[in-house]
Formats: sequence, C-alpha cells, structure tokens
Amino acid sequence: MKLQKFSPWNWFKSESRDVAAPAPVEPRQGELSPLLGMHQELDRWMDGVMRQFGMPTLESRFGDMASLLRPQLDIAERDEEYLISVEVPGVDEKDVKLTLDGERLIIEGEKRQESSTKDDRYQRIERSYGSFRRVLDLPDDARPEEITASFANGVLKVQVPRSGEVKANRREIPIQ
Repeated sequence: MKLQKFSPWNWFKSESRDVAAPAPVEPRQGELSPLLGMHQELDRWMDGVMRQFGMPTLESRFGDMASLLRPQLDIAERDEEYLISVEVPGVDEKDVKLTLDGERLIIEGEKRQESSTKDDRYQRIERSYGSFRRVLDLPDDARPEEITASFANGVLKVQVPRSGEVKANRREIPIQ
C-alpha cells in the first residue's frame, strides 16, 4: 500500500517563503517610488500592531496585493507525468519565463499595459498590470531534466515527467 497517495505533495511550500524575491520594479514615468515604499512599510507596521492585539491583518481582510496578478494554475497527476496548466490571459509568450532552480520550478512574467493615447479618458480600470511569480516545489519522483512547456491561447502548459519511483525520505534505523 502506497502511503504517498494519502499524503499529497506540497507543491507550494517554497512559494510563501521564497528566498529569491522578485527584482525591484523600476519606477515608471510619473510614479512616486519613495511614496510607494513608505506606503508598503506603513502597511507592514500596521499588520504587526494588529497582530500584536490579536486583530486580523490587513492582508487577511483585503487579500495580498501581489496575489492580484498571481496566475491561477491547475496541477494534474497522471501515471507518466504531472501536467501544470497556468492561466496567463493577456500575456504574450515572450513575457513569460520558466526556470528551474534546483528542485523548484519558477514561473514568472509580466502583464504589460497597452499603450494609450491622450484622447483616452478612463472611467474605470479593473485590469491589473505588472509582474507575477509562482514557485512550485517538484515532487521526488519528478524528472526535472525532461520538463517541456508549450504556450497557446493564454495558457502555459508544463509537462513534468515522472520516474515512477519515489525516493524514500524514510528509513528504518536498526537498534543496536
């Protein structure tokens, strides 16, 4: 009996504590970068104060601002491979990068805003623009050297072949 089926692999264990933080975004024309940094620092300070008094943080109330751009994904397990489908609507293939860092698969890219003219007077803007990053930890039976990817209709599909054998992290220690 394979106990691995009852304990699914945690693909996202590195995503929340990602050591390689995204590169700082260069300020765009008209953007007040120091003001944005001060705003983020104030948010962190307020979250700390609220946590200290047992109140819900701003992030838990309103959601993580970085998650606005985080693409949704599906991970399917098959006998011979894992299939990861990532939705990136409105993003060109050239703006998506897929890298392998040890046993971590990193999907990053940028959704760029279309250029507008002086005549555009927006009444409402709901679409989000900017950089995104997802970090997936590969399971023990993945063969990272054989990963392939394709991009069509705003969906990135990544095939991660499986070896069929799971490296044992558990072993019996003889008692002497």
